[in-house]
Amino acid sequence: MSISTRRGDEGETELMFGRRVAKDHPRIIAGGAVDELNAALGLARASDSGHFLCDFIAAVQEDLVVLMGELATLPEDLSRYQAAGFERFCPDHVNKLDARVTLIEEQGVTFKGWVFPGASSDILAAHLDHARTVCRRAERELAMLGGDINGAILVYLNRLSDVLWLSAREREQDA
Repeated sequence: MSISTRRGDEGETELMFGRRVAKDHPRIIAGGAVDELNAALGLARASDSGHFLCDFIAAVQEDLVVLMGELATLPEDLSRYQAAGFERFCPDHVNKLDARVTLIEEQGVTFKGWVFPGASSDILAAHLDHARTVCRRAERELAMLGGDINGAILVYLNRLSDVLWLSAREREQDA
């Protein structure tokens, strides 16, 4: 089967279980922001030649796939989603990020003043800062969906942006 189905030529796209919506539907816009976040994290991961965060970023990218799957499912289809064996987003995803925040803070990572991404000339730190800003936008897009999404997803993105900020500062301090 070709990737080019032509089914989106008229401005619609498909969610899980064959549900068709406009490409400017808030759920599609939010999903696009999360997809962009995943790509930004991919840039950070690819620039991590010393394997500073490779495994952590890969785990976050796996979480984002779970998140996007749930986001691509309308609330009325969530029972079908789970019955089909798909994982729902849960507080355990957030707990991993909370543990990462604690780990970084215990290492004494501090910062005063404003952040100027790229000022340290560390490409990984700059990519982490870029991913953080994309994460914040994804969080805003998802917040506009209101009660139509799993609350753990918003908490996860909020915490992820904290982890990315701290990781960039940690990288700059180590550089």
